Amino acid sequence: MNNIIQSSAQVERGRVFELAAELFAVLATPMRLRVLSALCEGEKSVNQLLAEIDTTQPNLSQHLAVLYRTGVLAKRKEGTQVIYRVQSEKAVALCRSVCTQIAIELDEPESVVDGERLSPLPVPSSL
Repeated sequence: MNNIIQSSAQVERGRVFELAAELFAVLATPMRLRVLSALCEGEKSVNQLLAEIDTTQPNLSQHLAVLYRTGVLAKRKEGTQVIYRVQSEKAVALCRSVCTQIAIELDEPESVVDGERLSPLPVPSSL
């Protein structure tokens, strides 16, 4: 596991792993991934997000607050509306990479070698 970090800087490896785990925990909720996916197309108000994502306003607001507090999203006020946008393109790129790979595994399970699989279990061919 120590080989993951290939930096010559004097960085405490334990802290690096802690911060990475915190980011993964923030991104480990399907609802937050849906929010990020919706915001990849551009900034949106809470009402616009609610029209796209099947959830309640309080639930969406809680997830938006977590993504905002951790720096993944940014927000601004426009009148009475709060408009959200992606702040961390790197977090979005990470999510996009993982979600794209898993979509490939679902759509074309035979094309993925077991050692390259990201989903925890092989996807059954008869879905």
